[in-house]
Amino acid sequence: MSARTGPPARFRRTIAATTAATLVTTLGACTWLDQRLSVDVLDEAPASTVLPGEDAAQTALDLSAALFESADVAVVATEDTVDALAGVSSRLGLPLLIGTGQAVAEEAERLGVGTLVTAAGTDLSGLDGDLDVVEIDPASADVEDDIPDVAADEKPTTASLLIDPEQTGPAQTVARAEIEAAGGTVTEMPGGEPGRSSDTIATVKDAAGEDPSAGILALGETFGPADQWTNALQRVVTAPELPGGGQEVFPGRRMIAAYGSPGVPSLGILGEQPLEESIARVQDMAADYEGLSDEPVIPAFEIITTVASSEPGADGDFSQELDPEMLRDWVDAAGEAGVYVVLDLQPGTTDFLTQAKRYEDLLKEPHVGLALDAEWRLEPGQKHMEQIGSVTAEEVNETSQWLADLTAQNDLPQKLLILHQFSNSMISDRQDVDTSHPELAITVHADGHGTPDLKLGTWDALQKDLPEGIFMAWKNFYDEDTPTFTPQETYEVEPRPWFVSYQ
Repeated sequence: MSARTGPPARFRRTIAATTAATLVTTLGACTWLDQRLSVDVLDEAPASTVLPGEDAAQTALDLSAALFESADVAVVATEDTVDALAGVSSRLGLPLLIGTGQAVAEEAERLGVGTLVTAAGTDLSGLDGDLDVVEIDPASADVEDDIPDVAADEKPTTASLLIDPEQTGPAQTVARAEIEAAGGTVTEMPGGEPGRSSDTIATVKDAAGEDPSAGILALGETFGPADQWTNALQRVVTAPELPGGGQEVFPGRRMIAAYGSPGVPSLGILGEQPLEESIARVQDMAADYEGLSDEPVIPAFEIITTVASSEPGADGDFSQELDPEMLRDWVDAAGEAGVYVVLDLQPGTTDFLTQAKRYEDLLKEPHVGLALDAEWRLEPGQKHMEQIGSVTAEEVNETSQWLADLTAQNDLPQKLLILHQFSNSMISDRQDVDTSHPELAITVHADGHGTPDLKLGTWDALQKDLPEGIFMAWKNFYDEDTPTFTPQETYEVEPRPWFVSYQ
């Protein structure tokens, strides 16, 4: 390999040498003390992608290739010196490479590297060629005196790097250094969830501009698969926000809900007062939980939309379906007031998907989710109150697939999908429930009532063998619980429920 001999056409960084006494050179005489060495950053932002966060050496290679077109000089570190040399890379504006293997040699050759900066005593014998090496002591208190200054003349990269602060390690250190060296921005995004809050959404929108497919890099598996990243960014840019901000139901918020059906007091507290009073009541209920959680607490309605019936009715399915237009005022007013809405289905002998499709227009609203109440899902010949109903995982998956598709096709924020359950038999083969849809926050709602011991026993039982990715919800009954849990007692339940409804 030989040093680049001509100045770059774009984005120059000049390195002003300090005195030769502060530098140690090996593998040939230093040729750059009287030269202006340069680093050339790529004009175009790299394609948006998720980089693996486990292998620091690979992260360094990936980012060097994505950000730099050429470089007369680069920093080379080992696993032992990467923490110290990462700061050198970012301050000097130089690519950072780790190790002396073939992949590093090839990347250095692509860049046109003629000079390496490394820690004193580093064995660089694996990098063949006519190279100048500047050795420094990163631990020295005077290390800044031994590092050449860098002046950036033109605009840096437009790339942004998102890092989950909950994930730490050498790869995170390297990624920060590389993006800063190229002049990009680094933003911490808790949980790797760009749609978690209004702030994270604003960050993505600012970085994306009109094209989320370019310039937004993320590090680590918490951001999801690389092949889904652009679509995820597109949803963040285009989807509306949920009540309370953000586009992901959980873990960015918790919800307190009034349960029931409009105008029917016997079915729950939601039917005990008119619409405006119901909004005010549930807002007060949510306010009782403020200060008990780190997350914002959002009011919600859980509306029994199809009501289990003792009579078969005209369609013979033992379920009374409310007219979607009759619910429109409730849905619209709730949305305007910052109240989330869940449509609860009690399907009788029909299936959940058939009933869900009846309310498709309401479910296209960004603040409307769905609940499947398996207690009221009958087989032919069964009747309500003679046995506890049940649903198969297959039927749940058919419904969740439809809801996820509806969400994606209409550029909607994530939807809440609640599965009501108080006994294992209510959802057969629950281990087969598909939780892979990023469009849905699937939640098991513990429906049990009675004494605290009975409720907690149900709560613990429902968590056994719970599929990964499912959240937990809790229900308080004013009449059937003895006594009804207070807000403080409710949030002392472990794990703390994400959704709490009152009947």
